[in-house]
Order: sequence, then structure tokens, then C-alpha cells
Amino acid sequence: MSMLHRKKKEVSLPTKSQVETERKRYRRRKAYNKALGGTVYVLTIVAAVAVLIATLILPVLQIEGTSMEPTLSNGDIVLLAKTPRFQRGELCGFTWNNKLLIKRVIGIPGDWIEIDTDGTIYLNGEKLEEPYVEQKAFGECDLEFPLQVPPEQFFVVGDMRESSVDSRNSLIGCIPKDQVVGKVFFRVWPFKRIHFF
Repeated sequence: MSMLHRKKKEVSLPTKSQVETERKRYRRRKAYNKALGGTVYVLTIVAAVAVLIATLILPVLQIEGTSMEPTLSNGDIVLLAKTPRFQRGELCGFTWNNKLLIKRVIGIPGDWIEIDTDGTIYLNGEKLEEPYVEQKAFGECDLEFPLQVPPEQFFVVGDMRESSVDSRNSLIGCIPKDQVVGKVFFRVWPFKRIHFF
């Protein structure tokens, strides 16, 4: 009986090396849990900052439709920089009917716009050179020309002139500055077409 009792005691007590191994394992697990908690915390902060940046400074937008081809295609993903200032030729994102549309700024406040029936645009009396347009068209135009762009507004047109509904149509007209979300400045997708504008 006493021998069994002694054996049982010897089996139940760990050796010094076993205790040390268990301590090391415990310390590693504690360090791992601490590192994991820190990583999760950092990733949460980074995600929150990314969402704030995407919402407040650099909105991300996926292009739907073909009105900006060949410059932007259906499915392209672009970044917009929030700004109220635009130059002619820049790509502008604006809200219309609870949608975010992308068009090209053709006229800024005070500019005179004229469009021939073949789709040629004249800006302040001079023919506008448009290398980004593959085929000119009068499109969905129901305005009377010449037209002066009102103060605090922009005249915007899609690059695919035949199918784009834009400032040439009274349905949209000139875009007030307070509807402008920002300027398209970078295409991030697809990778083979990454491009700064």
C-alpha cells in the first residue's frame, strides 16, 4: 500500500524541467494573446481611419455604365478628392437624383458654351479640342445655345457623347457647386489601367 501511495505521489508531481516548460508555454501564450489583442486593436483603428478618409476626404466610387468611355469603363474603381474648385477638362463627381455621377467639366462659371448639331463644342467662341472623345454627337441635347454657365455652377459632359445624359439636357443642366462631391484623381482598378488624372 505504501509503495503504491509513493508511486502515485511521484507520478503526480511534475519535474523541474516540466514546470519550466509549462511556464515557458504559458508565457508564450500570454505574449501571443497580447500581440493578437494589439494587432486587432491596430487593425480596428486603421479600418476606422480608412472609413473616415474614404467618407470625408477621398470617396471611393465604382463606375457604372458607359457614359465616360473610353476614359472610364463600367466596373472601374476611382478615388475622388473633395474640392469645390475645378478646371476645364477635369473629371467631376456630383450628386443627382440620389446618384453619384461622373462627367467632364467643360465650362466653368461665366463661360459661353455652343454645340453644333454634329456635336462640336465651342468654348467662349473657340472650337474645343477634345482628344478624349472618340466620336462626337449632339446626343440628348434640348438646350438653346449659346448658353452662359451661371455663377457657382459647372457645365459637364460625358465622353461617350451619343449616350451620355449630362448638362446638354435640361433634366440635369449646369451643376451647382453644392452638388459637387469631388474631382476624380486616381483609378485604382483594374490594375492594368491604374492611372492618375
